[in-house]
Amino acid sequence: MSRFDGTGHQYFHAGAKGEHVAWDSRCFDYSKYEVQRFLLSNIRYWLETYRFDGFRFDGVTSMLYSDHGLEREFTGYADYFDTDVELDAIAYLMLANEVVHAVNPNAISVAEDMSGMPGLARPTEEGGLGFDYRLAMGIPDYWIRLLKEKQDEEWHIGEIYGMLRNRRAGEKHIAYVESHDQSIVGDKTLAMQLMDAELYTHMSISTTSHLISRGIALHKLIRLLTFSLGGEGYLNFMGNEFGHPEWIDFPRAGNNNSYWYARRQWHLVDDDALRYKHLNAFDRAMQHLDATYHLLADENIQLLFIHEGAKQIVYARGGLIFAFNFHPTESVTDWRIPVPEKADYRLILNTDDTAYGGHGAVEGRHYPWQDVAIEGQAQSIQLYVPARSAQVLVSGHK
Repeated sequence: MSRFDGTGHQYFHAGAKGEHVAWDSRCFDYSKYEVQRFLLSNIRYWLETYRFDGFRFDGVTSMLYSDHGLEREFTGYADYFDTDVELDAIAYLMLANEVVHAVNPNAISVAEDMSGMPGLARPTEEGGLGFDYRLAMGIPDYWIRLLKEKQDEEWHIGEIYGMLRNRRAGEKHIAYVESHDQSIVGDKTLAMQLMDAELYTHMSISTTSHLISRGIALHKLIRLLTFSLGGEGYLNFMGNEFGHPEWIDFPRAGNNNSYWYARRQWHLVDDDALRYKHLNAFDRAMQHLDATYHLLADENIQLLFIHEGAKQIVYARGGLIFAFNFHPTESVTDWRIPVPEKADYRLILNTDDTAYGGHGAVEGRHYPWQDVAIEGQAQSIQLYVPARSAQVLVSGHK
């Protein structure tokens, strides 16, 4: 399309503004009626003809600002509403979301924006851009950076909690631990960061490995923490839910046009002799929490207890209690934790279950409430939580 009429500006901006310096691509002129019709009709076409049920809009930050947000930090509201904002692009995105929801009211639209533009995921009738969700892009970057720079013994639990909660209220976010950026050749997935080459040699249930045991435990803790704190939706990149050992790489000159890594090895999770089935079972059980208790729709997250030295954190969301023990070696016996209700609690998810690749050290599943005040709550319960494990509890009233 770039030179459809012999010029470079029939559908794109003329001159330097029409060239994306970082991507070697062209930049649409969204003020042009023909561009709007072309792009909006494409949205309708994919929804009606191919029955798509939603769109992820890639590179929204690049559209929103004339400098594409490159080499720029967004630290205050003045950064979002200055002369660099592309009003024509904003108008197009509002129209695009109107079309999405007019053609299919049940379709969802998701924005990939790293700037944090206010109102991006608010309805157009409020002056927002109309997206249903925005991707919480900082979360996967944070986890990978943390894994590269620090051992889990050095993690600051309060910092992790604050990062996962760092989002604007009233705008729904999709949390995710890793994405294509970690799964395409050039970087490592979460499983590879944790377990590296032993994924190829020690994932058999008949072998033992401290690195694999640690990696599986942290894989579950990181995903459960992100799932329950990071947003109002959750995203898996295909295969990473069960710790797929390799990246995806499409045929290119750098790999001699090979298709070898242009795949996902789904047979790994179906092999009962391998530990991948445990991670997959855990992911299924974790997401079942939302299907049953609708916790991601609850924006009220209540921090109940945190202890940096002991690597412990307890919080409530969606009527559930989440208790994490990140300590690498010390299990907690008779751990007294505050609870918001005068009710007995029962265990509904335990990362240490053998079905999820754990050690099966937890025997009890019911915890009676006690009239003992702690951490501002009038009642508490006591439980046993092994090292590097977490439990999810629900009250008897649910």
